[in-house]
Amino acid sequence: MRVFTVDSFTDRPFRGNPAAVCLLDDTVPDEWMQAVAAEMRHSETAFVLPQDDGPRSLRWFTPAVEVALCGHATLAAAHVLYSLGESGRLEFATRSGVLATEQTGDGLIAMDFPAKPATPGPPPDGLVEALGVTPVWTGRSDFDLLIEVGSVADVRAVHPDMERLIGVEARGVIVTASGEGTSADYVSRFFAPRAGVPEDPVTGSAHCVLAPYWSARLGRDALVGEQVSERGGTVRTTVRTTPQGDRVELAGHAVTIWSGELEV
Repeated sequence: MRVFTVDSFTDRPFRGNPAAVCLLDDTVPDEWMQAVAAEMRHSETAFVLPQDDGPRSLRWFTPAVEVALCGHATLAAAHVLYSLGESGRLEFATRSGVLATEQTGDGLIAMDFPAKPATPGPPPDGLVEALGVTPVWTGRSDFDLLIEVGSVADVRAVHPDMERLIGVEARGVIVTASGEGTSADYVSRFFAPRAGVPEDPVTGSAHCVLAPYWSARLGRDALVGEQVSERGGTVRTTVRTTPQGDRVELAGHAVTIWSGELEV
């Protein structure tokens, strides 16, 4: 089976968020996929399996657990398939429903994801202390906690106490601020120690929370988000209302770093 490492949400190698992509020949046990993800040691490994009828199956595993939604590994999987000769609209059957991708002429890949807006509420016990921040706004989405702080500098300065943060009940924690003074509309960082990912470099699924939040704040559907991790990356977001509910288009570039074959 072929396996790839792809840097997502970047047009330069060794930036953005690396994901592994495994193209499965047949159904394999969940335990095997989890073991491969632990071996790859990326924040997510995507497993793609063709189906006789309908969209390909797509599943995502961190080194520790399976997750229900992952943007950068979906982008990586689509990038691999397009680089192998696929074209047009690709559909994937996932735990978060059917996700679709399209590729534009400049290599940008757009993904159709569900919006995951955060509901305002007080921060859970221990969160503010674990992050060492002064929140402007706090809320919770289906998966994650969202914390707005005062400035880009405040986002960059966050150094969480991971031992305390792992005790906070959430898949992950998004820290964000207005992108004033930068080329982006908003900036963010994402921490998920409970899922085995202390800090994720660029998190597509977090932008399913960030896009509706900042679009409502800024009064525009189309925005640019910058994740200001050490590697950094750019996610272009567009919020849309459809008969099936609110959706977020996430768009970005990707770069293949290496490919090979699994021998187990």
